[in-house]
Amino acid sequence: MSIYQLTPGKMSVIAPLFEGWDESLIWSCLQGIMGEAWANQKENPKSARIVLADFCYFAGEANHELVTRGIKTQSRDFLIMVPPQDQNGSAWAQEIEKAYGRRCKRVERFAIKKEPGIFDRDKLEKIVAGLGSQYQVGLITEEIFRQTREQPWAKDFTSQYADYNEYLRRGVGAFVLYGKELVSGASSYTVYQEGIEIEIGTRQDHRRRGLAKACGASLILECMDRKLYPSWDAQNRWSVALAQELGYHFDHVYAAYEIYF
Repeated sequence: MSIYQLTPGKMSVIAPLFEGWDESLIWSCLQGIMGEAWANQKENPKSARIVLADFCYFAGEANHELVTRGIKTQSRDFLIMVPPQDQNGSAWAQEIEKAYGRRCKRVERFAIKKEPGIFDRDKLEKIVAGLGSQYQVGLITEEIFRQTREQPWAKDFTSQYADYNEYLRRGVGAFVLYGKELVSGASSYTVYQEGIEIEIGTRQDHRRRGLAKACGASLILECMDRKLYPSWDAQNRWSVALAQELGYHFDHVYAAYEIYF
């Protein structure tokens, strides 16, 4: 058996398999913007996978080769695999567990509803304005972009972009500085035609001070101005709570697998 990598112009052949997924990373790949896709056959495939950043999504009939072949690269030592949330999900889960054994960990993630037009501009502006005077908030510049490359905790703010020019053209993000040091940020982890997927975080020694909330509010405001939707997917309940403070609503829990190579 073989699997086939699809060119951006061929994404339509797997689109029916991913129908119903409310996931911006999948949309980004199907739109030919970011990510890579494979199928079990070139025409009328019955199984497919999409890999973008640290995520891998499966659809259709469970397929061992799509779970294992071409997954590991020199630059990747971690991946989050997400089986479909339909009748095929358990079969994909079994393939993942069989293939990776002790190197995989089943986890729960938390989907956040995508509701355009729901955000309260006045509330978000008050959140940004309420940031302590010792901090400075703004939109990511070339200097901040450089800092994200130098600090492991901040790398995923810009890791999917080749350089600042690409980020300037396709991405958007907000930062908080303490003096001249980057201590918090919210940025476009990935992009799709209608919006972005948010990556948000704060340096450990500056957490629990409202910095992530201020960055998130600033980024959502910028997305509103640009007519982009700021999609949010939560790794944990803390992330769910932060999203709710910014105006989002929880949708559902879903299963995923953290794979360690």
